[in-house]
Amino acid sequence: MTPDERQNTATQEAAADEAAAPEAVPAEGAAPGEEPAEPSPAAERAAAAAEPDYKDKWLRAAAELDNVRKRARRDVAAAESRGIAKLARELLPALDNFERALAAAEEQPENRDHHLTDGIRLVQTELLGALARVGIVPDSPKGERFDPHRHEAVAQQPMDGAEPGTIVEVYSAGYTYGDDVLRPAKVVVAG
Repeated sequence: MTPDERQNTATQEAAADEAAAPEAVPAEGAAPGEEPAEPSPAAERAAAAAEPDYKDKWLRAAAELDNVRKRARRDVAAAESRGIAKLARELLPALDNFERALAAAEEQPENRDHHLTDGIRLVQTELLGALARVGIVPDSPKGERFDPHRHEAVAQQPMDGAEPGTIVEVYSAGYTYGDDVLRPAKVVVAG
């Protein structure tokens, strides 16, 4: 082997050893081949100052998650309330028709004690009970002061013994759901 061939073989072996050995990653800010130095006190203070920043971010994220949960609960409750109110508004005309049918049937002497009217009254009572269980209550304000937010005046007439502005007759009962008026009561007001 010639000296040049020996040199090439040695260079090739060194290159193969270098490729097989894992490379040491120099520390941040250190030159390649230089040993990593101990962190400086300034670097330690910076790392310690960063810890409360993570804690603050975590607390903020936890508070935001709590706010999202509360907002979602409020939105679900509001949607449920709107759904109940919408269904009730659809059922109220049927309840009115039950009342009218019963009144007409009970006016006839032969139907007063009939089992069919008892059945209709039972269905009406069950519907009113179901509405009451979800918080919908009828409002029949006879004798109360007229409130334009809760009542709809269909007529005003002078009435002996009644104070002006008092409801003297209720044509159609109103319904409330909590503080909301689903349907105002249709009333006659003393004038």
